[in-house]
Amino acid sequence: MKQIKMISMAMGVLLLTMCVPPDGSSDKGRGKDKAKLDSLRQFKCPRLMSSAAEYYRNRDWKQTVRIYKEITSLDCDEWNPVYAPPKEIYQYYAIAYEQLGKFDSSEFVLLDGLQKLPDNVDLRKRLAYSYKKQGKKDKEIIEYERLVDMAPSDIHIMNDLSKLYKDGGRFDDQIIILEKILDIDGNNEIAQSELALAFESSGRDPIDVYRKRYDANPENISYGLDYVDRLGQADRYEDAIPVLKSIISQDPSSKLAYRKLADANKAIDNLKGAVSAYEELFRIDPRDGRIPIDISNLYLESNDFGKALRWADKVVSLNNDIGDGFGQKGKVYYYGWDNFRKNPFTADDRIIAKLSFDYFVKAESKGYRGFSKRAWLEENSKDILYGKAQWFMADEKTRRTKSISTMSSDYDWVTESLKAEADWK
Repeated sequence: MKQIKMISMAMGVLLLTMCVPPDGSSDKGRGKDKAKLDSLRQFKCPRLMSSAAEYYRNRDWKQTVRIYKEITSLDCDEWNPVYAPPKEIYQYYAIAYEQLGKFDSSEFVLLDGLQKLPDNVDLRKRLAYSYKKQGKKDKEIIEYERLVDMAPSDIHIMNDLSKLYKDGGRFDDQIIILEKILDIDGNNEIAQSELALAFESSGRDPIDVYRKRYDANPENISYGLDYVDRLGQADRYEDAIPVLKSIISQDPSSKLAYRKLADANKAIDNLKGAVSAYEELFRIDPRDGRIPIDISNLYLESNDFGKALRWADKVVSLNNDIGDGFGQKGKVYYYGWDNFRKNPFTADDRIIAKLSFDYFVKAESKGYRGFSKRAWLEENSKDILYGKAQWFMADEKTRRTKSISTMSSDYDWVTESLKAEADWK
């Protein structure tokens, strides 16, 4: 019994001893460790930072990595962020790895740095770059999306994200970011152009983008012409005409604007408007032989053969060494003949057919390769063309002049005569 009591008392003393508060020796130990670490940092960190800067300047990347590894192991930035700025440490540490081509290590360093500096834009940009070099496109995009949230007014960051969306075929997301750019800088030409392309690539109508761009910059003629082109692609030529007239009012010498105005009027069958535009264009550039041909063709469409012929003559007067003007005259005569010919053919019909044939022959001899009925007219010459047999039946006065003219009112637009050929006797 006495033995049991003694054991109980011993246990009680032990318990009392265990419950006594500590004397603070462990805290003192930790304090000594911290003081020792601070002393070590005070001694080593300035030297390490100086060495790191020297190696970095000398582009000794291996030694730079080695020194920064020591710096981060000692947490020099926690000891004194003035002498050892954390942004500088992790940025240059990551760059050193980049220069060694070790982008996975750069990524690790930057992630470590962002634990301490989660809102640092420069470190996050470098992290996005490391992802890019490793082909981690999705992670790169995520970092840029974070950057946009962190720096919502930085257009350069948004442009980079726009390119990433574009390269990844994410056009709807690209449209959103480009519209953010234009909210900040409404006259940003690159963003406006990219937005129009993004709309087009996404299958959405980009016309409104081109309209807004032109409305915001009405003095920019190229924007107006781009807008006109988009309207034309959508068959909205009537909407394009007032835009073109506005452009011309700003630049009356714009040949491209006049040509597009003519095309727009032609597309809506306003031949008078198209002719007027071409005539203004010819006043600006009276040496361009294409313009009178275009005008001649417009008059052909309205069966005004006289004016069509006069404009064809202008082409010949500009340059009779090429066949275009002669070919156009052959075309006018052919269309006129096809419009007025009788059954059976009259002498006048045959005269016009022969004039058409002669001009086609002359045009082709000068290299003309446009519209031509020469081969068909030649093949059917006996039935269609004025020739020796018809000349034999002409009156004496006509034979003396060695030329014959049309007499009917249908051909009163014809001003030249058909010359008799040498073997017409």
